[in-house]
Amino acid sequence: MSEAGAAQVASQQANNFSLSGGGIHVDYSSTSINGQPRLTYHDHLRNLSFAGAQIRIVEVSDIDTIVSVTLTITPDVGSTTFSVFIPNVIVSAPNGSTSVTTEGITTIHRMPFAPPMPGQREVYNTVRLTGVASHFVF
Repeated sequence: MSEAGAAQVASQQANNFSLSGGGIHVDYSSTSINGQPRLTYHDHLRNLSFAGAQIRIVEVSDIDTIVSVTLTITPDVGSTTFSVFIPNVIVSAPNGSTSVTTEGITTIHRMPFAPPMPGQREVYNTVRLTGVASHFVF
């Protein structure tokens, strides 16, 4: 086998991310034993778990992947979502890992009680997240 072939065999795209920052801890896996993505979110108010269709995944060519979940919904008031940029990370296989730095965004979506008034509806809070990316085989 050539060196290039050995390098391809010896590395994998990361599919698991454990990230923390600003009082938030997120574990995201793009797949699991049943083939569905999983995400856990923890902050000082809540500890939530999401799977499958509860997780919104969007590929953006300039960013790579944005993963979003809904943290809270309050009827007639709005909702709070959390999104994280998931970078393309290559790790050594098997069971390799590497350090990563990315961004998380908590968004408050405001819904007015009365007819819509002019003004901004979303408020964003960004946080730097650092942690480890790895590749798990399921």
